[in-house]
Amino acid sequence: MVSIIPQPLHLLTRPEHVPVARFEIRGGGLEQAPWLDGLAADVLGAAVARVAGTAQGPGGGDGERTGSPAPTAVVLRLDENAGPDGSTSRERYSLVVDAGGAVLSAPEPAGLFHALQTLRQLVEAPAPGEAGARVPHVVVHDAPRYGWRGLSVDVARHFFGLADLRAVVDVAAAYKLNVLHLHLTDDQGWRIESPTRPELAELSSGSDTSGGSGGHLSLADFRALQDHAAERFVRVVPEIDVPGHINAATHVYGDLMPDGVPTDAYTGIEVGFSRLTIDLPSTEPFLRDVFTDLARATDGEHVHLGGDEVLKMEPAEYARFVELCERIVLEAGKKPVAWQEVAKAPLRPGTIVQYWDTHPADLTYLVEAAEAGARVIMSPANRVYLDMKYTADFPLGQDWAGLVEVRDAYDWEPEEAVPGLPASAIEGVEAAVWTERIPTLDDLFTMLLPRLTAVAEVAWTEPARKDWEDYRRRVAAEAAVWRESGVAFHPSPQVAW
Repeated sequence: MVSIIPQPLHLLTRPEHVPVARFEIRGGGLEQAPWLDGLAADVLGAAVARVAGTAQGPGGGDGERTGSPAPTAVVLRLDENAGPDGSTSRERYSLVVDAGGAVLSAPEPAGLFHALQTLRQLVEAPAPGEAGARVPHVVVHDAPRYGWRGLSVDVARHFFGLADLRAVVDVAAAYKLNVLHLHLTDDQGWRIESPTRPELAELSSGSDTSGGSGGHLSLADFRALQDHAAERFVRVVPEIDVPGHINAATHVYGDLMPDGVPTDAYTGIEVGFSRLTIDLPSTEPFLRDVFTDLARATDGEHVHLGGDEVLKMEPAEYARFVELCERIVLEAGKKPVAWQEVAKAPLRPGTIVQYWDTHPADLTYLVEAAEAGARVIMSPANRVYLDMKYTADFPLGQDWAGLVEVRDAYDWEPEEAVPGLPASAIEGVEAAVWTERIPTLDDLFTMLLPRLTAVAEVAWTEPARKDWEDYRRRVAAEAAVWRESGVAFHPSPQVAW
């Protein structure tokens, strides 16, 4: 039985296998993604090495040696007819493995990358008495359910730098997620260089919620991260959170406060106490500077403007803030994304609203915003906030949204999360991990894995193809990759590891 996460739309397996000593990539030099051949060789070479227990050379091969087994061909091919019948997704793909090797086809390079990740998961240990790795004969035709499949990472409460975020991208992309949403600013820190406001990173990035030294991303770091993500077909969506969660800025600029006095630095974890004031003469120039700087540094088409947990502002002022920030982001050439509270204000059609707060009983305002043209990302905290504890006694995380075990992250349906929300308004699904109590990379991955794979299957796989018992088997098999690569994870008792 093969183990693929997320579960493909169409999968046909046969009892035969092709033995694999090493793969040889035959991509023909794709103009749209010239690096893909090398990345494919590295990914597949590592999979063979892990299963066979042998070291692979650069590019996934061990070089031509006299008497060495012939390489297994992997053909990468752009083909508009690839993927499931009727699918219009530009990420769709087909994968065929038979005695001749593997053929990966897709209309665009992103689909080839997804096919590559599927093939990686198909590499398995040999049968008793055989040597080397092998791959089963399969036919896969696959496409994602949603175009937005994301992970939001809070780098404001605890800072995670370029190397850490590259590692996060690698794991997310391995399960066909395609958005990294970075929560770059909050009360505790300003974590991105802003050329027009350099004091923000210089003066408000030197601490975190556990007494550490903090840090921030330079524009060079942000460029390197976006390049790394783009090679894995992940787009980066940066967030500056306003008009609340803003103490890191008011600590630097007293003119953002009505009394003109800068606020103290903050290293606690409370929320809702900070805010901007729209009628101060310094407020709009500040917003224009930081959002325009961020938009200029961002390759993707979206910028997130926050908007959540503004507890000390009248609705009319809040609505003016939302309108102003939408306008600034659009004038900077990007499309606005914001947390669900902005749906209480009039929105421009096409603004993306991120549902997260599962506590309110009445979400009529969110439904009405969707009916008026807003798009919705589904991030219900009691399902996909992966900083929530697995169990009540788990040493990491919080529990304000409830406990989120692996099955909680898996067994939910986006179209049923908000009563009355039109299914056609759902842009996608995004997990989130907040880092108030997650200080290290091992802690971060412990909270992400295995639950991130569950969310990835919710975002990619059609409901009829999902099955909890089968997922338990598949995620247990995938743990071998994490162990081999040294990626931390939580061996939940819900899975027979």
